[in-house]
Amino acid sequence: MSEVVRLTLVSHGMTDAMAAGRFATDEPLNDLGHRQVGACADLGPFDGAVCGPERRTVQTADLLGLRATTAPALADLNCGRWRGAELDGVDPADLTVWLTDPSQAPHGGESIVALCKRVGSWLDAMAERRGRLVAVTHPAVIRAAVLNALNAPAKSFWRIDIEPAGRVGMHYRGHVWTLRLS
Repeated sequence: MSEVVRLTLVSHGMTDAMAAGRFATDEPLNDLGHRQVGACADLGPFDGAVCGPERRTVQTADLLGLRATTAPALADLNCGRWRGAELDGVDPADLTVWLTDPSQAPHGGESIVALCKRVGSWLDAMAERRGRLVAVTHPAVIRAAVLNALNAPAKSFWRIDIEPAGRVGMHYRGHVWTLRLS
C-alpha cells in the first residue's frame, strides 16, 4: 500500500428532487442519474470504498461496481423540516439566513458549520488509513471536504459547485489534505 491516502470523492447521480429544485429526501437516482454514473464508471484501482447511507449514494456505489460500506459521517446535510420542500416554497427570510450565515439552521436540521465539523472529523479518521479510497457521497459533503482541505471558511460553502456524478480527488500527505485536480 501507498504511504499516502488517495481519496476520490464521488457525488451521487441526479435524482428527481435535484431536477425539480427540491430539498432531498431518501430518494433513488432517476434515469439521468443512472446514465451519469455509467459515464464515470472508471475509478481505477482502489483499496477500499465507503458511501453515505442514503439510497442514492448506495445505488451510485453499486452502479460503479463498488463494494462500499456505509459511513454515517457521509450522510447528506440534514435540512430538517425542509426535506422534500421546493426551494421556492421556503420562507425567503429563512432561506437568506441559511445561505448567508453558515452557523444557522433555520430548517431545524444541521448548519453548514456543523456539517463541516462532521466531515472534518471523518477526514481525520481517513488520514489514519493508507492507500486508494473511494467515497460516494453528496455534493454538500464534498463541499465540506474541500473547505476542510483548504482550511477555508464555512461561508465559502455555496461558492463550490459539485455536479451530479462529479469527482474530487484529495491526497493526505505530510499531515495535510490537498486537492488533486486533473
